[in-house]
Amino acid sequence: MKKRTGILGGTFNPPHFGHLIIANEVLEALDLDEIRFMPNHIPPHKTIAEHIHDDDRIRMLQAAIDGHSRFSLELTEMERKGTSYTFDTMKWLKEKEPETEFYFIIGGDMIEYLPKWHKVDELCRMITFVGVRRPGYSTTTPYPVVLIETPEIHLSSSMLRKRAANGGTLRYLMPEKVMAYIKENRLYGT
Repeated sequence: MKKRTGILGGTFNPPHFGHLIIANEVLEALDLDEIRFMPNHIPPHKTIAEHIHDDDRIRMLQAAIDGHSRFSLELTEMERKGTSYTFDTMKWLKEKEPETEFYFIIGGDMIEYLPKWHKVDELCRMITFVGVRRPGYSTTTPYPVVLIETPEIHLSSSMLRKRAANGGTLRYLMPEKVMAYIKENRLYGT
């Protein structure tokens, strides 16, 4: 029987409860074996706040998923360096793990953006896209996307970075271990 693995990509700058809820809901809804959180090195559609080192994003993500037996990290894009195209990453993972079925999890913002993805037609033949709603975005797309109902939380990493920089609270928005890491390492102007 094939292993069923969900991949949740992103900058995770910082990771928050929205990411964790999406991963957990997809894990349960599709009865997947695991979810791998895959931080991008350089996403093709946005820039990463330059003052946050890749190692900090990895450590925050490790802190966020600590204690969940079916959550892990997939560091392929961090190790490969350069621009992170999902097609290249998933092609490599499929070659490395031919017996694994991959489910690539995207939010409503990325569902809208799918027509602009690098080699999206080939990618659709390689993996199953799993979409979750995100407030303010449409889930309409010409591409095959399995839509999963999850609680819609209007929470973004950019909002959390701004809040941290302004001295606002991050409580109840991310795991305590992530908040502690941000504070200890004085990230985002804290």
